[in-house]
Amino acid sequence: MVDTVHGVKIEDPYRWLEDGLSAEVREWTHAQNARTNAVFRQLPERRQMAQRLLQLMSRDMVGSPVLRGGKLFFTKRIHGKNQPVLMVMEPPHLQDAKSSPRVLVDPNRASAEGIVALDWWHPSPDGSMLAYGLSERGDEWSVLHILDVATGELLPETIERARYAGVTWKPDNQGFYYGKYPKPGEVPPGEENYNRHIFFHKLGTDPENDPKVFGEGRPKEQSYGTSLSNDGKYLLLTVSHGWNSTDLFFRREDIPGAEFIPIVEGEDASFYGRIIGETLYMATNLEAPKYMVVAVDLNNPAMENWKTIIPESDDMTIDRIEFAKGHIIISGLRHAVSHMHIYTLDWKHVREVPLPTLGTVTGITASLDSSTFYFRFESFLIPPAIYRFGIDRDETPEVVLESATGVDPGLASLEQVFYHSKDGTRVPMFIVKRRGLDLSEKQPVPTVLSGYGGFNISRTPEYSPAILPWIEAGGIYASANLRGGSEYGEDWHRAGMLGNKQNVFDDFIYAGKYLIEKGYTDAEHLGILGRSNGGLLVGAALTQRPDLFRAVACGVPLLDMVRYHKFLIAYLWCSEYGDPDDPQAFKWLYAYSPYHNVKENVSYPATYIYTAESDTRVDPMHARKMTALLQDASSRTPSKGPILLTVEADAGHGVGKPLHKVVDEQANIWGFFAWQLGLELGQHAHGL
Repeated sequence: MVDTVHGVKIEDPYRWLEDGLSAEVREWTHAQNARTNAVFRQLPERRQMAQRLLQLMSRDMVGSPVLRGGKLFFTKRIHGKNQPVLMVMEPPHLQDAKSSPRVLVDPNRASAEGIVALDWWHPSPDGSMLAYGLSERGDEWSVLHILDVATGELLPETIERARYAGVTWKPDNQGFYYGKYPKPGEVPPGEENYNRHIFFHKLGTDPENDPKVFGEGRPKEQSYGTSLSNDGKYLLLTVSHGWNSTDLFFRREDIPGAEFIPIVEGEDASFYGRIIGETLYMATNLEAPKYMVVAVDLNNPAMENWKTIIPESDDMTIDRIEFAKGHIIISGLRHAVSHMHIYTLDWKHVREVPLPTLGTVTGITASLDSSTFYFRFESFLIPPAIYRFGIDRDETPEVVLESATGVDPGLASLEQVFYHSKDGTRVPMFIVKRRGLDLSEKQPVPTVLSGYGGFNISRTPEYSPAILPWIEAGGIYASANLRGGSEYGEDWHRAGMLGNKQNVFDDFIYAGKYLIEKGYTDAEHLGILGRSNGGLLVGAALTQRPDLFRAVACGVPLLDMVRYHKFLIAYLWCSEYGDPDDPQAFKWLYAYSPYHNVKENVSYPATYIYTAESDTRVDPMHARKMTALLQDASSRTPSKGPILLTVEADAGHGVGKPLHKVVDEQANIWGFFAWQLGLELGQHAHGL
């Protein structure tokens, strides 16, 4: 197959592998899986990894909390269960004997194989009702269910196509706004992956009659979110244009037929916030790349009347604002590490909340009638825990619920370093290694470097049991904070998107060079790991610098950047990558597209590509086509190791994957790295 795109002739020898439903492709995929499985079955490294990973990953693990009506809701993976369950604790005080958590939603009961997952959940304002979404086989096409929290009884109505529903409950707990996609057949073929509109549902009514609130007649790729003021008087609506700009509208809820009024529209910036009383408190990166907080009087919302209440910081990027009684809580990143600050409502700084170590804060949840709030904290070596902090009484946060561990964080070290990329930009990187690991002998240590670099997503220190056996055995794990993320605000993001995407690849390549130059490892002992947008990253790295890396693990990746926008929901990502149908964007996409940069007479790293049949985000065709092309190239110029592919059945992009499949996937990845990079697992198999 040869296409001519914007005057350029492009060979596409594996176009036939795009059709995942064809018998020929299924047969080819089955053969690839069989080959990969045969290889992994022979690896002692893979078996050892699987045993240790099962021990670590099957332990209890808490998710982010939500406080509603004096009840604390949170997810928890219970030992041995394939899927996390949703629990509630009321009141949220462990010293109260009546506060033992109870299970509200257990998706494990719906499937012995663990293929039914809890996608999202939203309690009502008083905590009496719960809306939640379930999906099967990782496809993320949630079915919305409604539960009475006190009785555990389900309401009869369900709502299909409620992916990313974003439920916003009314103050009376009797109805909610939500997002829903059209069913196949309601829109032209393929557009059922777009056109997500906002509806309103009143409990006890037929969802088929739910009125559409917003989205009709607007561009199909726009995304919408809703929130209500604390008194329910105002509905705030967010319109997202990709990952770098939003519009905000509001309307009166107490006036029948009220129209939406724009607060800000058409600005090349992002805005988010919360309405309290007559004021919208809003974080924005408009002329403030690291975000500032402004107050908007809804009776006079014109931009010239906005008041800056927290100016942009020189060294911290704001990522969340929450309100407690008499206070505002600001969280943000300083050099890719979480910090939290408390302000009064007249915006005087009270204090910084002390955190246990370098790590990540998520899930801050608070109430306007209490000065106590909750949050989740974790780090590379510290499992997630839910903390409680009383602004008026506590010096340090108190652990309310914690995860089971199985590792001693004192036996490993976390280091943050900074290096310079190709253009001189200073980039941070975290390095995790076993404490006492001697680098002075100049012996290269098997090292895995990971990254993401896109979509305004930061790579902060997060707990991952998958890396622990690697560290136990004496390997090194490094995570680079590449441009394209949100670590340093919107300027950092934009420096790694669209025509600047090569900066991300350069940052990653120079991270690898730093690890080699500083004596951590060498090119024969350095592996790279990335998934999704990170799969594109390692795909670009292996084609641009095949000499720098010994092994590559490339998960659910984008790799054909000339045709990516034609599959599933990928047209949404044109604002991040560029539209190949645009001649200017095509030039940079074609220049780095991994699938189009596999060359003859090049020895490529050993590569393990993994994807899943039910991935509804990134089409598995990328993985199939790249595998075939690399295998063909290595048949003439041998690669440094095998080119392997796994296409997982009954799984998707990663969300909702059952525990046994997660263990299998991670054992494949880290067993592959141990094999290719020469890490001996036996000596320190249970050292932490």
